[in-house]
Amino acid sequence: MTAAPRAVIFGCAGLRLTAAEKRFLSDAQPWGAILFARNIDTPAQLRALTTDWRECLGRDLPILIDQEGGRVQRMGPPNWRDWLPALDQSLLARDPARAMYLRGRLMAADLRAVGIDVNCAPLADIARPETHAILRNRCYAETLEQVVLLARAMADGLCDGGVLPVLKHMPGHGRATLDSHQDLPMVTACAETLRQQDFAAFAALSDLPLAMSAHIVFTAFDPAQPATTSAKMIRVIRDEIGFDGALMTDDLSMEALSGTLSTRARAALAAGCDLVLHCNGVLEQMQQVAEACPVLAGPARDRCDRALASRGPAMAVDLSELAAEYDTLLMEPQA
Repeated sequence: MTAAPRAVIFGCAGLRLTAAEKRFLSDAQPWGAILFARNIDTPAQLRALTTDWRECLGRDLPILIDQEGGRVQRMGPPNWRDWLPALDQSLLARDPARAMYLRGRLMAADLRAVGIDVNCAPLADIARPETHAILRNRCYAETLEQVVLLARAMADGLCDGGVLPVLKHMPGHGRATLDSHQDLPMVTACAETLRQQDFAAFAALSDLPLAMSAHIVFTAFDPAQPATTSAKMIRVIRDEIGFDGALMTDDLSMEALSGTLSTRARAALAAGCDLVLHCNGVLEQMQQVAEACPVLAGPARDRCDRALASRGPAMAVDLSELAAEYDTLLMEPQA
């Protein structure tokens, strides 16, 4: 009988798990794994790595990746398609919703083929003129209605391909003018504006099984703490936005958060996040984070179990036909 999973998702350092990583992970029992470009070489290598993870932990743990497209695609050429940034695709495609569905469905096929079953997409952040460049062309559109339409299409494509979507960055990153990898963004919009726009996009997608928090301060609700570590903001996510799925943090290593990694992990879990995410694969850091993360229990365990239970098989399709249709949607019209 395997141990109960811990409330954390970890990365790893390289192309295969080391003996030291295997010992640590077997003992720590993270809920899931997340992979980055440093972990990826060829399809055969990647499939061996995902098999390694599951054999090491003794269960079919979820394996995550950030495969958005554009600058954020961990799997790229020469073995996988080079995807346009999402906003560029949405502006170019003749049928943006169909193109976004096909993007999700084709990505899902690539992921499932190498043992990855969770993708950190779609984004429901609304692109604005002031949106920081680190995020802007990763957004799907500039209006609430179009963001919801395209994010739903992406989520549907992933689900139909047997891959769970992770909705991000809850409750909205579009107004941030700083990069939360380096600084703590402050959003000063009034509560009603946020409810009618930014939060409304996530409310329309609140049935999705997994979501990721934003390391952003919303001064109208909590002037002191970013959403990830704010009990007030987690209540907004649960009670106003209506999200009852499993909520994970964005990466704990990002400089928007303060304090030690163990302090950050404890603060996020105390605020109401279900899972903490640590991405860089540094073993010494993972050991610190693991000590701060309890075994999943209670409502958090229930939400995580429901999310995993929603993993399903891929629907049978002709992938070559879908790829051809996708390419046609993005062709420049003939003069």
